[in-house]
Amino acid sequence: MATNFRTSSSLLQLRSSFCFSPSLSSSKLRLSKSKRLNFVQHRLVIKNSSGFDEDCSFDGFSVKPNKLFMQEAIGAEYGEGFETFRLDGPLKVDVDFLNDRLQEGFLKRIRYAMKPDEAYGLIFSWDDVVANTGALKLNAWKQLALEEGKEIPPEADAQKLMLYASADHVLHKVRILRWETIESEVDRLKSRLSQIYYDNLSKLRKPMEGLEEWLDAVSTAHIPCAVVSSLDRRNMVDALERIGLKKYFQAIISEEDGMESIAHRFLSAAVKLDRKPSKCVVFEDDPRGITAAHNCTMMAVALIGSHPAYDLGQADLAVGSFNELSVINLRRLFANKGSTFMDRQKQIIEKTPPKRKLTVDTIF
Repeated sequence: MATNFRTSSSLLQLRSSFCFSPSLSSSKLRLSKSKRLNFVQHRLVIKNSSGFDEDCSFDGFSVKPNKLFMQEAIGAEYGEGFETFRLDGPLKVDVDFLNDRLQEGFLKRIRYAMKPDEAYGLIFSWDDVVANTGALKLNAWKQLALEEGKEIPPEADAQKLMLYASADHVLHKVRILRWETIESEVDRLKSRLSQIYYDNLSKLRKPMEGLEEWLDAVSTAHIPCAVVSSLDRRNMVDALERIGLKKYFQAIISEEDGMESIAHRFLSAAVKLDRKPSKCVVFEDDPRGITAAHNCTMMAVALIGSHPAYDLGQADLAVGSFNELSVINLRRLFANKGSTFMDRQKQIIEKTPPKRKLTVDTIF
């Protein structure tokens, strides 16, 4: 029993570190929101009609491209995780650690035996899964080109790179945009690109087709949900409220959580949902996100749209829209997996039975 108490205590500390220190990461410590607010209060803020200040900030906060127009690392290729902070020091969190420490207790096992659906956790990627952000990003590039007197290449491959490659890569590669960009202008263009994107984001009013009905169904089944994004928390919450989905998400993973890869965001979501990674289902539209989910021992449901079906073949299930889903699909995903899904196991080679020796008695 003492072991159980110690495990519960360590988990409580781990979860509290996510709840109360979302801005801490392994590489740097960021200013707390209260300090940043105090800093803003002592500045003269001059805003334009779109909410941005004259020094490229939004409502007093500095606007940087951050990971909005960056290609994030997949992460957890070897099951590695991230480092979080507790009162007694840093704690390294990886896939095996979470699958071990987030084991259900006795009472939860009884509950999940009666209501198995509640044992799952659903993780939704924000981009092109919850909302059609691909269109917002492409429109931001088009508006930037219009302001700069440039043109956007009509080729599909070039526009795909604009959506999924980093802004640095797109602006530096002349063969993509065919812009003659001066090095000193790159930072200004990236900042303006982010401004336009946030301005377009503020006009977003509806989620992906069928998502609200799907979330309503899983909410009825008491399955917790999380959404992961590279947006800052305030813009993330505002966007979810505008499209009417905030009530469905028990956890939000945003820029302030300090995750350095796609897989780390998924693991952070599992912790906040209090579910083992091997009991989570990730909803993605990108092959890289599907790979990250599998690296975390999670199931992956692919949404066909921004990528064709043949690019999403590694997903456990691929659908054209959320209208095709039902809660029973989740049960089928785990039907033959159980709690040992994707665990490393030794291959069992069946030995052939020894041949029977012929004797005189056998023949006669």
